[in-house]
Amino acid sequence: MQQQMEFAIHPCERSRQWNRIGEVSCRRQAKTGPSVLFLGDHACKYGSLSQASRRSQKSAWKLMTKATVDVGPLMSETRQPLALPQDEKVGVLLLNLGGPDSLEDVQPFLFNLFSDPDIIRLPRLFRFLQKPLAEFISAARAPKSAEGYASIGGGSPLRRITEEQARALQKSLETKHLPAAVYVGMRYWHPFTEEAIEQIKKDRITRLVVLPLYPQFSISTSGSSLRLLESIFRSDEYLVNMQHTVIPSWYQREGYVKAMASLIEKEFSKFPNPEDVHIFFSAHGVPVAYVEEAGDPYKAEMEECVDLIMSELRSRGVKNVHSLAYQSRVGPVEWLKPYTDVKIKELGQNGIKSLLAVPISFVSEHIETLEEIDMEYKELALESGIVHWGRVPALNCDSTFITDLADAVIEALPYVGAMAVSNLEARQALVPLGSVGELLATYDTQRRELPAPVAVWEWGWTKSAETWNGRVAMLAVLVLLVLEIASGKGLLHQWGILPS
Repeated sequence: MQQQMEFAIHPCERSRQWNRIGEVSCRRQAKTGPSVLFLGDHACKYGSLSQASRRSQKSAWKLMTKATVDVGPLMSETRQPLALPQDEKVGVLLLNLGGPDSLEDVQPFLFNLFSDPDIIRLPRLFRFLQKPLAEFISAARAPKSAEGYASIGGGSPLRRITEEQARALQKSLETKHLPAAVYVGMRYWHPFTEEAIEQIKKDRITRLVVLPLYPQFSISTSGSSLRLLESIFRSDEYLVNMQHTVIPSWYQREGYVKAMASLIEKEFSKFPNPEDVHIFFSAHGVPVAYVEEAGDPYKAEMEECVDLIMSELRSRGVKNVHSLAYQSRVGPVEWLKPYTDVKIKELGQNGIKSLLAVPISFVSEHIETLEEIDMEYKELALESGIVHWGRVPALNCDSTFITDLADAVIEALPYVGAMAVSNLEARQALVPLGSVGELLATYDTQRRELPAPVAVWEWGWTKSAETWNGRVAMLAVLVLLVLEIASGKGLLHQWGILPS
């Protein structure tokens, strides 16, 4: 690496045939101050990104590919065992959403979820109502959510599967001559991220790779987990001095794409006429405002991810038609379209008889695959005229997938602490090219008050009406909460949600 470089580029190798850029750096533009631009698994420190941050991921990628090439290769073409000092202890922190272990955990889990300002964003004037509002919504939604969890065995399997993935990843790293401890940190339920960090400190880890188990980056998933992690790091002297880096998204890695393609290909054999199967990718949705107003790259990354998987299938001779839709929308605001339920009905009306559902934004089985897809959408598909239904399983501990995650960790290690040349810089270097705050600011420049993705009710018949009804609904809820808190009387006090 040349001496004049002020930053490192995190590669998370795509490999030669996967658009890998092995020799890239960007000339720093300092007129308006540097920002961080993350493009999938590559990053560069760019000048003014106020406009670039609002462009689509694909447009931003074009900026990256025009960068001046003036540095040597970032990694060896053949993966050699990484030589670490004997006193170094490597850790990997897997980040995930979390889920209730039992039906009794459903409401407190929902409370933690809705307390997150990246899930429900309130105007600055009303942010003191975040927790009362979370109490109200979690109490209202808990009975229905509990029914869903009861239908899949009485709780979420996410913790069990994620811990199995952690053990499999640790074993894979050992076979690659990298002894490392792998930890699980959940955002909204046990084991919480804070619990994982405490164990990392007890184990005296000196190098940490942070790996969110979300293939595509979104403000509401990886972004929320990284915001929490940043606040923890900045308040702890041990963590400030520990070298670390983040792999923000990895949907374009060759191993991940090949693993997904193999799972899809395997399911074809279960259909009477595999060539007639419509491949139906279903991703978790996010509010449109997150993408259009805050610059969330999720939609662009999701579309590119589907393109890569279909390209891999085409290379294997699969010519089936495919489509992408978004599930799990709630509340009155507009979410990414097409909606999964609407698209299924449309496909049935268009004469599709064989449908293979592919949960694309999930790497573990949980309620949105086991209940929402396997039960609700399957029933809807059969009612809509689809005769043959199938669903691709989540990756879970698929060997190709786990091996690829291990490779991603090994490839990230040379960049761990690359910028941590002083305590001051270490406090701002959770990612190789700057703080998590800078990374997120690229996508969420002004931390705008976006429409809340969750509301208690919904009505409306046009896009405009839908948006305004949502705003009125949230305003009404806030007004009622203010009045109840001020008076000390009302339904929330009667239900015991607010103390008397």
